[in-house]
Amino acid sequence: MRHRIAVIPGDGIGREVVPAGIEVLEAAGRRFGISFDWQEYDWSCEVFLKTGEMMPSNGLAQLAESDGIFLGAVGFPGVPDHVSLWKLLIPIRRQFGLYANVRPVKLFEGVDGPLKHRLPADIDMVIVRENCEGEYSEMGGRIYAGTEDEFALQEAVFTRRGVDRILTYAFDLAATRPRRKLTSATKSNGIIHTMPFWDERFQEIRKRYPEVATDQFHIDILCAHFVRNPHWFDVVVASNLFGDILSDLGPACAGSIGIAPSGNIDPTGEHPSMFEPVHGSAPDIAGKGIANPIGQIWSGAMMLRHLGHDAAADAIEAAIAAVLRDGGPRTPDLGGQAATRDVTAALVAAVAMA
Repeated sequence: MRHRIAVIPGDGIGREVVPAGIEVLEAAGRRFGISFDWQEYDWSCEVFLKTGEMMPSNGLAQLAESDGIFLGAVGFPGVPDHVSLWKLLIPIRRQFGLYANVRPVKLFEGVDGPLKHRLPADIDMVIVRENCEGEYSEMGGRIYAGTEDEFALQEAVFTRRGVDRILTYAFDLAATRPRRKLTSATKSNGIIHTMPFWDERFQEIRKRYPEVATDQFHIDILCAHFVRNPHWFDVVVASNLFGDILSDLGPACAGSIGIAPSGNIDPTGEHPSMFEPVHGSAPDIAGKGIANPIGQIWSGAMMLRHLGHDAAADAIEAAIAAVLRDGGPRTPDLGGQAATRDVTAALVAAVAMA
């Protein structure tokens, strides 16, 4: 089977880990009879500085022809972060209805995480983040700029349609996992309108899933439990902001944000879904050849699974586990001295045997 994949390396280490991801995906393709038509788009902060646009006006139409989108990272000094985000990632997520941001968190055998005495079985969860509304809205503004009366107003938007669909996605996912447990992140004691609404919808939708155990925590204590009791969690569903925070904290507890993948999913299949590592463009190490490619590579495995190639996705995930477990090369973020190319080569070889 052949797939047309849009490739956006972006900025910084994105330009280093995306080729690594493609190399491993090609290795899996050779083994499982999958071929790829890679269509690269040079949309980045560097392009923005030259043209004033992160992507052309017909960029979404170009991407719509793809089966999937493989993104590296966006952001670089000289371009404000809100500019790079709102001119590329957020338009793709919202116009394509990629409302489920799915971010697995796993402690691999052989990785020395920061939480003492934790075993791989203790940290194995999936964070499901609402990806199209919530706290990340364009509603608001500033007035009286430059005066002592200046103020900024930012509105959060929680619709019943948006909340119900992300909760339903999370319940459906939890129902497929061995533990069948779903945790909801909230803050209804302090955020008086949107979070009680979220809680009400959670309680309503849980009636459809009697086989799924549920609990909920306010976001502050939930962050503490991620550190103290990560073994409590299986699937965690959260609003846009809370999910964004938790999906950095989770991988940090598992050893490195450099290994964390994500998928921006359109469950309807109407539009191409987008797959990217959780980490950013890391300008401090860009160009040094030491970026960890595992987050990008694992994101590629998620893309394969989304496209219906479970065996190929399993092989990549098994290769990642084997390289980390068996003392294979690892980059500095995991305490090693290996280069990006060393980890990539080890994973290519492991995919052939996984």
